[in-house]
Amino acid sequence: MKILAVGDIVGKTGLQKLKEVLPKVIKENEIDFVIVNGENAADGMGITEKMYREILALNVNVVTMGNHTWGKKEIFNFIDDKQIIRPANYSKNNPGRGYDIYECKGKKIAVINLIGRTTMSVLSENPFTVAKEIVSEVKNKVDMIIIDFHAEATAEKIALSYYLDGEITILFGTHTHVQTADETILEKGTAYITDIGMTGPAKSVIGMDVGASIKRFETSLPEKYKIAEGKGKFNSCLFEVDDKTNKVTKITRINK
Repeated sequence: MKILAVGDIVGKTGLQKLKEVLPKVIKENEIDFVIVNGENAADGMGITEKMYREILALNVNVVTMGNHTWGKKEIFNFIDDKQIIRPANYSKNNPGRGYDIYECKGKKIAVINLIGRTTMSVLSENPFTVAKEIVSEVKNKVDMIIIDFHAEATAEKIALSYYLDGEITILFGTHTHVQTADETILEKGTAYITDIGMTGPAKSVIGMDVGASIKRFETSLPEKYKIAEGKGKFNSCLFEVDDKTNKVTKITRINK
């Protein structure tokens, strides 16, 4: 089985790039299952229902979220949809779900969304203990477990991968919008990459307008957040899973 994880969709440019590239990537690589992080789709802050439906129309199986889950109020109209999940370690009374189980080619796949706590400015439960609880709950019900860990700190992501090594199939990081070159299969079989990057404006500072970003750093003034425009780029990661062992045998970064 081939599983594709696509980096954070940033703004209209990111969504348009996704529409242009994803169908080709799916066809050329014979992708079976697609996960897309959509928490920055609507002007960098959340996702609208229209955008969510447009993403699903591209044969996307799951849309994951992050720190901007509640960025657009209309999210409450569709957050309970099976194909969208928000961080599982948000407060327990939050609407929506932090994971779900999906079927593909006779396999049951659990997809879990988590958010980091280091420099994220979001009050959340401990992602390590929450991850353990969910994995313990689903491990005997599924063939594969995949985690999108939406976190800032590289160390937090790496630590979680070792913490869960051998218990989950894949752990990929999102949020920093810069694709890392550390894809690896850990000692006990878990596939890992610190960040899969973003699908958004190519000439930007992690999706933000270059001028606005520089002004923020140069002056320390609260310059208005502005999404960059122009040509887009597509960041993703392909995980090839052995159908007999349900373990990843190859990881390939795909960038367009």
